[in-house]
Amino acid sequence: MDALDIRNLRKEFLFDGGRFPALKGITLSIPAGMFAVFVGKSGCGKTTLLRLVAGLEEPTEGTVGVRGGGAPLRTGIVFQEPRLFPWLTVEENIAFSYRSMGKRPTEETLSALIESLGLTAFRRAHPSRISGGMAQRASLGRTLLYDPDIILMDEPFSALDYFTRAALRDDLLHLWQERRKTVLFVTHDVDEALCLGQRIHVMDRGEVVRIFDVEDDYPRDIASMSGLKREILDAIGNGTCCGAHHAKEKAAEA
Repeated sequence: MDALDIRNLRKEFLFDGGRFPALKGITLSIPAGMFAVFVGKSGCGKTTLLRLVAGLEEPTEGTVGVRGGGAPLRTGIVFQEPRLFPWLTVEENIAFSYRSMGKRPTEETLSALIESLGLTAFRRAHPSRISGGMAQRASLGRTLLYDPDIILMDEPFSALDYFTRAALRDDLLHLWQERRKTVLFVTHDVDEALCLGQRIHVMDRGEVVRIFDVEDDYPRDIASMSGLKREILDAIGNGTCCGAHHAKEKAAEA
């Protein structure tokens, strides 16, 4: 897959008789196979950006596509909540998106994926019988079986406890390193961004104000990245037009 190209992406919503600019002309190029993280305060436009990339919203202006005009991208989404069907088993939930396309996964493919997610012992359990972490693993499995070009993740671990989040981050990194899908991951947690992201995009008031490339190998020692963490926190707290200009220049170079 070629790079994901986002060009002059704008989105306005009607609000109280006026127009609210949720995104203000974002331009980015995200290489195939990159783990790209978007971090910022609530309301900065992170989720709106994901929804536009997924095609769930129409942009007011701008485009989302493939560099060089390639075939349309297949996107899969992992939401904050697992959104599993309570009347289906774990196995049936994972296979649902695949079967909704009129296809049937082979037993070998399905079993291998369920095993990689650590859900073999629970494959025939219903969502009410599994933990929140297991449910989120099943949600990720449903997306992986669909085999999208890009996986969009909207704060998928935010409702989980610290230890479950840490375990799922490790699982996600392992699966990403195996499959090398392009991932766009939204979070408000800077430590999570540092743990996962190859490239961290700081958003503020509908703009990407800073971009940080993280070259540290996985798994990462977050304690040793305190300087970078401070820079990211400063960028989140002090997003400026100057910072946005810097981000646009960097995106244009990609």
